[in-house]
Amino acid sequence: MIKANFVTAREAAAMIRDGDTLCPVAMTLVSASESILKEIEKSYEKTGHPKNLTLLHSCGQSDRKDGIQHLAHEGLVKRIIGSHWGLQPKWMEMIAENKVEAYCLPQGQIAQLYRSMACGLPGKMSKVGLGTFIDPRIEGGKMNERTKVLEDITEILTYKEEEYMFYREIPIDICLIRGTVCDEMGNLTTTEEAMKLEVLPAVMAAKRYGGKVIAQVKKVAAFGTLNPKEVTVPGVFIDAVVVCENPLTDHRQTSSWYFDPSYCGQLRVPWGNIEPAPFNERKFIARRGTLELYPGAVVNLGTGIPNDMVGKICSEEGISEDIMITVESGIYGGVQAGGIDFGIGQNLCAMIGHHEQMDYYNGAGVDLTFMGLGELDGSGNVNSTKMGTRCTGAGGFIDITQNAKKVVFLGTFTAGGAEYGFEDGKLVIKKEGKIKKMVSQVAQISFNGPFARKKKQMVVIVTERAVFELAEEGVVLTEIAPGLKLKEDILDRMDFKPIVSPALKEMDKELFIQDGTFGLKNKILK
Repeated sequence: MIKANFVTAREAAAMIRDGDTLCPVAMTLVSASESILKEIEKSYEKTGHPKNLTLLHSCGQSDRKDGIQHLAHEGLVKRIIGSHWGLQPKWMEMIAENKVEAYCLPQGQIAQLYRSMACGLPGKMSKVGLGTFIDPRIEGGKMNERTKVLEDITEILTYKEEEYMFYREIPIDICLIRGTVCDEMGNLTTTEEAMKLEVLPAVMAAKRYGGKVIAQVKKVAAFGTLNPKEVTVPGVFIDAVVVCENPLTDHRQTSSWYFDPSYCGQLRVPWGNIEPAPFNERKFIARRGTLELYPGAVVNLGTGIPNDMVGKICSEEGISEDIMITVESGIYGGVQAGGIDFGIGQNLCAMIGHHEQMDYYNGAGVDLTFMGLGELDGSGNVNSTKMGTRCTGAGGFIDITQNAKKVVFLGTFTAGGAEYGFEDGKLVIKKEGKIKKMVSQVAQISFNGPFARKKKQMVVIVTERAVFELAEEGVVLTEIAPGLKLKEDILDRMDFKPIVSPALKEMDKELFIQDGTFGLKNKILK
């Protein structure tokens, strides 16, 4: 019988050579190979090796302290190619301080690039990224001064008189994956993981270049006892298996808990057990955003207010079964966990692979996406990827927004310490934010407004005090919160002049109901 190669986490870390391209597969802390990542860090701190790695990752992989944060040491990693660092403060600091070469590519494009590389192609062709900071004619995804002088890793191709982005191959030397159980041959299942991710495409991509695959698992089973349909990766593709010695800390289902069967589809919880979201400006903004929903819509939720609030509101308002909520990780339906546990949910109706979800988002395009808002300018450009020197990265933002039929941005009107109150159906601004988000020109183009206007994409921007729509002629102010003054509270707080709609109206006062529901079901199903 072919037998798996069982090694310790330390022995696995020793398989990584100086200058290798390391590709871990995870999202947030879900499926992070924590035992191995810790040993890589320990090895570097003790011996100075491995060093000068290229770290390639599709999703953000941390909870602000673990995951690939362990690799955030100057010299250990020479180049990082990833999509999102919002939950990785050490990486954002290293990028800002030019301690690493840093490229940002769209999350879905990296996940799908693995598949393209796996089947022998030199890269991946896509419309995603055109006209954004990923475009080599703009920034090329280069996130700091150190990287700007380096070669592009993308290019522009023309096919049948249409432009496309071309994402070049990135050969993988070491692929790190995680599973629940493997058998004596190394056949690996992911039954208790909260996401499917892009495990197999990444494994196959590594194999294409002669790379090695290292897997971390909880348990080992006898050969022949696993259901073959539950095997995610056949053992013949896995070069080494690490059985986690301390799963309570190093093999958690997600950052906030060790294991909950309701997040991997093994249990459904009563809907009444899901706590309603507390009322504040974030919930108010999300409530107004949900008025853009319609029966049967397939919806995507991005990070921040969208993922933390929209699903819970739909559950509270009793419309969860009238629409289909999805998240870029590949989940369908249910109620989503938020914050550092982004991408997973309870009471799901389906779960597909991350790269497969991006096929849908990039191809047919989701009916409606809710996304966070960093900055907006008068052309309709949106920046949600870089604030000052803080590089959060794109994540799935560009993949999803460029092809969605309707985009609804949710965010506060200002940033930096704003405080709000809600009294008698009116908004009260107790303290104004220090930072303007309505700017003359966004710092980075995450969403290209002129592109969207040209193709007549429906775009709505919802804040706590105003609602805007993107029209052919520019940004149009359509709604204002009750209790506010148009000039003092809105127009004077903007660095560009929006078009004020002649039909400007007040927001629905029922949005201010703090206890109970605000009648969303009747509003969108009538």
